[in-house]
Amino acid sequence: MKKYSEKIMHGVFLIAACASILAVVLICAFLFINGVPAIGKIGAGKFLLGKVWMPKNFLFGIFPMILGSLYITAGAIIIGVPIGILSAVYMARFCNPKLYKFIKPATELLAGIPSVVYGFFGMVVLVPMIRENFGGTGNSILTASILLGIMILPTIIGVAESAIRAVPDSYYQGSLALGASHERSVFFATLPAAKSGILAGVVLGIGRAIGETMAVVMVAGNQARMPSGLTNGIRTLTSNIVLEMGYATDLHREALIATGVVLFVFILIINLAFAALKRKENN
Repeated sequence: MKKYSEKIMHGVFLIAACASILAVVLICAFLFINGVPAIGKIGAGKFLLGKVWMPKNFLFGIFPMILGSLYITAGAIIIGVPIGILSAVYMARFCNPKLYKFIKPATELLAGIPSVVYGFFGMVVLVPMIRENFGGTGNSILTASILLGIMILPTIIGVAESAIRAVPDSYYQGSLALGASHERSVFFATLPAAKSGILAGVVLGIGRAIGETMAVVMVAGNQARMPSGLTNGIRTLTSNIVLEMGYATDLHREALIATGVVLFVFILIINLAFAALKRKENN
């Protein structure tokens, strides 16, 4: 009986794995079948490097949206990664156990908050704050970067903390035995050993930042123009799709799907870069 149950569960796990792979293949097929021909019709150079997005005039340049996505993601990385990693270090190696019982659920709760709630927080709190202190309308690259930096914190903290805790305690104890302080042992013995796990958390955070839509739509200004300053509005690739897909037709709709192809390629490049770094480290 046990032998048959193991075979059944083996089959269930195999089907689940195949379903996941099939879903990825179908998504890729849909994007590339519907998006790549549009790039061919518009012209790869005009589509990727064009600076004007005016579908009514058959101008489909997404370069401002590419820069907008990169700028906002870079801002989120600058804000979120240092805070996330240092928070993970504190929780794993410095936090009092009694305090940890409150901090850990709080960081996990951040991951469960819907994007639209983050967006409302950005509209009500961050937008007026940026407008009063830095000028402009408040709907800007800076606002979106701060908001995304907050949103990627739970991902980075969770993965980085797990990676730090997975490091054998002998690394830390050996450093102490050589005369290093607690802080030096953590930062120069434990953290380097957890580098791969921390990097994985950062990559996942970047993936969420570059793919975020609703919160960015609510605070970024959604202006399809070249970035001209941190306090000016911008439109991202994801925002461009969600704002116009509802009424787009013909070539306009195909161009939006092609925008999804570009976004997919960005995510693919990020993951391939992470895999290459991990492979190089293991070698």
